[in-house]
Amino acid sequence: MTTEKIDLNLVREEITSIDEQLLNLMAQRRACSIQVVKSKVQTKKPVRDSYRETLLLQNLCEKGEAKGLSPDYINRLFRLVIEDSVELQQEYLLQLDNPSLKSAEYRVAYLGKKGSYSFAAVEKYLATVNGGLTEYSCTNFDDIFAAVESNQADIGVIPIENTSSGSINEVYDLLQTTRLKIIDELYIPVRHNLLVSTDTDITQIKTIYGHHQPIAQCSDFLQELTDVEIKVLDSTSTALSQVQALNDSSVAVLGSAEAGAHYGLTSIKADVANQKDNQTRFIVVAKEAVSIPFQCSAKTSLVLSIGHRPGALVDALMIFKKYEINMCKLESRPIKGRPWEEMFYIDVTANVKSEALQNALSEIKAFTTDFTEIGCYLNRANLSDSQPQGNL
Repeated sequence: MTTEKIDLNLVREEITSIDEQLLNLMAQRRACSIQVVKSKVQTKKPVRDSYRETLLLQNLCEKGEAKGLSPDYINRLFRLVIEDSVELQQEYLLQLDNPSLKSAEYRVAYLGKKGSYSFAAVEKYLATVNGGLTEYSCTNFDDIFAAVESNQADIGVIPIENTSSGSINEVYDLLQTTRLKIIDELYIPVRHNLLVSTDTDITQIKTIYGHHQPIAQCSDFLQELTDVEIKVLDSTSTALSQVQALNDSSVAVLGSAEAGAHYGLTSIKADVANQKDNQTRFIVVAKEAVSIPFQCSAKTSLVLSIGHRPGALVDALMIFKKYEINMCKLESRPIKGRPWEEMFYIDVTANVKSEALQNALSEIKAFTTDFTEIGCYLNRANLSDSQPQGNL
C-alpha cells in the first residue's frame, strides 16, 4: 500500500483561498439582507420571519447531510448567520427612524476603564451605530447617571443584571428617580479568569482583587481556596491596574482574558464563575428616547407603584394578560422615604407605540400611584441566544 505524500503548505494555501471565498460570500449575503429590509420597509413586514427561518434551516440541514455535514454543525453555523442578518436589518430600520443615532463621536459614561466588562459593552454598542468614542470613566453608578443628566456624556452604559448573581439593585434604585430613557440593551458573555502579573501558580496566591459583582459570581471557586484574602475594588479595571502595578506573585485578580491581555496579565485558571453560561445584561441610557420601528422586536420598560389595596398588583398585571402582552421582568424595590412601599420595575416584550400596549397602559394607570415609561428599545435577548425563534 502506497501513501501519497501530502504537502501541508499547499493544503493550507487552499484553506486560505476557501476562507477568502467564504468572506466574500458572507459580505454578499449581508448586502442581500439590506435589500430584504428595504423591501420590508415598503411592505411593512416584520424583520423576523420564524416560519421562513425554520424552513431555511431544515433545507440547509438536508443539503448539508448529503455533503457529509452534520445537522448540528449546520444549525450552529447558520443560526449565527441568521442572527447577524436579523441584527443588521434591525439596525438599518433603527437608523432610519433615528438618524441622530449615527453620531461621529459619542461621549460615553461607564464604570471603570478599558478592560472592564462595561468597556466591552461600550464597544459593542458603538459598533452598532458606527460611532467613535470619547470616554467618560466613572467610579460608581450614580456618577454615570449624573454625567448623562448634566450633558457631560451623551449616553451611559450600565450593567443591570447577571445570569449568575442576579439583579443589580443600585441600578434599579436609580431608575426610580431618573429622567433618562433606556434606548438599548446589550448582552455581554462573562468569562471570569484568575489573572496574574508574574510567573506563579494558584497555590502561591494569597490575595485576590476584584469588583464585588465578579466576586459574587465566582463565590464557589473562591470558597474552595484557603488562606486567601479577597479585596473588593470599585471596578474590574481598577483591580486589573492594581495587580499590574503590584507585580506580586502572591496577588491575582478576577477578569476576562481579553482584559488581562490589555494589562499584561496572564490567566492561571480559566472559567471560574459559578455559572459557565454567564452573561451580563447592560442598558444604554440617554436624555432622549428612541423610536422603535414596528417591524422590529421591541421591549418596553416601566416603573410604577401600586396602592396598598389587597390584590392591586395582581389586578394590574392581569391587564397584560388581557392584551396578550408578555411580561419578561418584574423587580420590586423599596421606595426611599416611604416605609413599606414598593416600586415595581417591569419589562414587557412589546412596542410602546402598539395599540395593545397603549390600551394596557391606559388601564394600568388607574391602579398606580406613580407611573413612568422609562424606555422602548430593541429586544436583543433573542439575539444573545444566537437562536432564531420558532420550533427548530
